[in-house]
Amino acid sequence: MITANANAYLLIQQALEFVPRYAIICDETKYDEVKQALAHLPIQVLAGYDAIKELVSHPDIDVVLTAMVGFSGLVPTINAIRAGKDIALANKETLVVAGEMVTALAKEHGVKILPVDSEHSAIFQCLAGEENNRIEKIILTASGGPFRGRDAASLASVTRENALKHPNWVMGAKITIDSASLMNKGLEVIEAKWLFDLQPDQIEVIVHPQSIIHSLVQFEDGSIKAQMGLPDMKLPIQYALTYPGRVKSNFKRFNFADYAQLTFEQPDMVTFRNLKLAFEALDQGGNMPCIINAANEVAVAAFLQNQTGFLEMSDVIESCMQNIAFIAHPTLHDYLNTDKETRIFAQNLIEKMPLKA
Repeated sequence: MITANANAYLLIQQALEFVPRYAIICDETKYDEVKQALAHLPIQVLAGYDAIKELVSHPDIDVVLTAMVGFSGLVPTINAIRAGKDIALANKETLVVAGEMVTALAKEHGVKILPVDSEHSAIFQCLAGEENNRIEKIILTASGGPFRGRDAASLASVTRENALKHPNWVMGAKITIDSASLMNKGLEVIEAKWLFDLQPDQIEVIVHPQSIIHSLVQFEDGSIKAQMGLPDMKLPIQYALTYPGRVKSNFKRFNFADYAQLTFEQPDMVTFRNLKLAFEALDQGGNMPCIINAANEVAVAAFLQNQTGFLEMSDVIESCMQNIAFIAHPTLHDYLNTDKETRIFAQNLIEKMPLKA
């Protein structure tokens, strides 16, 4: 089974190449286009979010690669776990929003959660063979994004076009904006807590502009292990899908001679407030990470539509954290309601803001 949100062209091309049993386009307006293009093949074409939620539990599926954007990945991932499917997790928001619930479900159903994000894959690889050795801390690396080193005054007028120019990675628009604001790293901090059963003070972020060291683990004896490689998502995706084996690839190899220096610096959490807000949400727990995720999704969408400024995204998120009801021990119903309530509140905030020139 393969799915896509709205990119009918790419879904069609992959279906033509691999001929899966099912092809699902989430955007129902693209159904006829996909259906007609694949009519000559034994592929059942479906459309809509409900189809994705249901098909992830199909008995012939072994591993579900969850790469949906944002909160939308939560329910399909939960359904897949309840059906006993191992999860290759590229949708970090699933653990950000409901990490305690999702990890408990995975344990209950004997399901492995295999990280696909490059940073978490790096930690996962560093921990191979270290099951009996205590982690002192993990260090997530961040490129710093396109605005590394800039102050708040210089960020007041940046545009979506500026923010979409990531120096190292080719990614979708939402995650690229998150990288520019350091919210992506904040979400990864929360994800790491649940993936690796850590306390907040065991998670550190360091800016590494070259994006060669993808993350590090420090053990209680002081030794540090790092996973390195060129910034290319194909390797962590392949590792998750073939774990515990390593399959030979033709990916481009890293060459030390091409990188005379690997540098590191502390993140600026005063200018890039989203990272600080994410740590605060992690400390508070409950539904607070769900609140910042929903607020951020609305704020990023508004920024991409030139409806709010780059720095104002943090204002929206912080206001939601202060005004949406806190729930210490949320249920799935609570998460769904929190997400909905936060989105409405955030959108109302944005509509009251003065338009950016």
